[in-house]
Amino acid sequence: MGFRLREPAAEGKFSSALGLDALSRVVPAQTIRAVLAAEGDPGRRERKLTMTVVVFLVIAMNLYTDLSVGQVMSKLAQGLRYIWPDPDYVVAGDAALSYRRYQLGARPLVALFHQVCRPLATAQTRGAFLFGLRLMAIDGSTEDVPDTPANLAAFGRPPGGRGAGAFPQVQGVYLAECGTHAIVDAGFWPGHTSERVGARRLVRSVGPGMLVMFDRGLHEYDLVAGVRQRAAHVLSRLPAHVAPTPVRALPDGTTLAWLAPADRQRRQRGERLLVRLIEYTLTDPALPGYGERYRLLTTLLAPAQYPARDLACAYHERWEIELAFDELDSHQRLAGRTLRSLKPLGVIQELYGLLLAHYCVRSLMHEAALAAEVDPDRLSFIHALRVLQAAIPEFQMTAPEQLPRLYRRVLRDIARKRLPARRPRSNPRAVKRKMSNFRRKRPGAARPPQPSVASWREAVALWPAPRPADAGAALLVPGHAALAPPQPCRI
Repeated sequence: MGFRLREPAAEGKFSSALGLDALSRVVPAQTIRAVLAAEGDPGRRERKLTMTVVVFLVIAMNLYTDLSVGQVMSKLAQGLRYIWPDPDYVVAGDAALSYRRYQLGARPLVALFHQVCRPLATAQTRGAFLFGLRLMAIDGSTEDVPDTPANLAAFGRPPGGRGAGAFPQVQGVYLAECGTHAIVDAGFWPGHTSERVGARRLVRSVGPGMLVMFDRGLHEYDLVAGVRQRAAHVLSRLPAHVAPTPVRALPDGTTLAWLAPADRQRRQRGERLLVRLIEYTLTDPALPGYGERYRLLTTLLAPAQYPARDLACAYHERWEIELAFDELDSHQRLAGRTLRSLKPLGVIQELYGLLLAHYCVRSLMHEAALAAEVDPDRLSFIHALRVLQAAIPEFQMTAPEQLPRLYRRVLRDIARKRLPARRPRSNPRAVKRKMSNFRRKRPGAARPPQPSVASWREAVALWPAPRPADAGAALLVPGHAALAPPQPCRI
């Protein structure tokens, strides 16, 4: 039996009926309304756009990233317009959408992100736990934003060997669940801000039963101590200049050592942590880092309970957060272009909308993986995103009592596309295109001089210019009859 069409209320308002039913199990409308009420909803007059619809719009902007905001609104309303009593109902235009976006601000999106985005993995999720600990990772990434004076003043340009960067940049730091790629906390700062500042802030979302991994660029005593204070554990790589004080060697070849803060006064006061050091190397010449000595630090001290080889292999699961960045940038946001927003407030709003949209896709993928009894890594993010994009209007048109059946079909569609099993791969950090031969655009050349002529034709002059004596003469072409003088033409 097929699906029946929804029958909208005859006296209902379009804006009240409009929603993202396809995502209602992840981001319920009542949760959005509660967040807006707590933040002081500035929208007193409903008209065509309630603030709840604006929140849906900001999320949908990051599901249809190749469309303008006005086109996103048309997509968002496509299914409801199909069944609406007035077939010619016109949705809000670009000016109204922009005005209401900035009226909404960023705070409701930030609050909604922190309320909705939680670790997804359960005991049945494959590949999400090690030794009963939930695998988590912290890392940072930068995002280009439009080159406007407001964005430049707020975020700054990144420095470089060939001068300042082309666009202002936002520094983002993220906490992600490795097994599901769910980003559960994030913070954004001007591009020159150290990732370590953000990493320390994200400790607020670390909890008992987690194993938090990060690379050597984020190493800091306070980060390790902060994770331990939250009853979680650390597995990280040590920079070459950090030398913990050895205590004793363990039977498996690892070492117990004291890790102390860099500040001398704190060391003299006796601040320190007992950690375990693991050293290993790679024996395959085809792998980057072949022959290099790697040093890992962990707060899992018992070698019998936490074997060193298992921990060394688990550290490479940290790269799952890099794959989450790839999903955000290359497949969802379409890297190569900046964010949309021309003002800093819109940039922060858009970034949290991006994370909410990514979390929605990943939440559906996790449900689909559980139902199909596969590792979430085996499902395609791009395929899931396309399925969700197609499902949004279908959910708006379908009768409410049949939505659970439609939802189960969406999960089966997501699980139908399987990726090959993970294989050992090597991806050294390198780029194919390093520089451009074009001149660098200087700040003063952002708006080049505009033409002074009324049309392009007025600026065209033939070369060499015809002589006055020949202007009215017939043209003689060898082998042809005399041609009449050229007549003026109109364009």
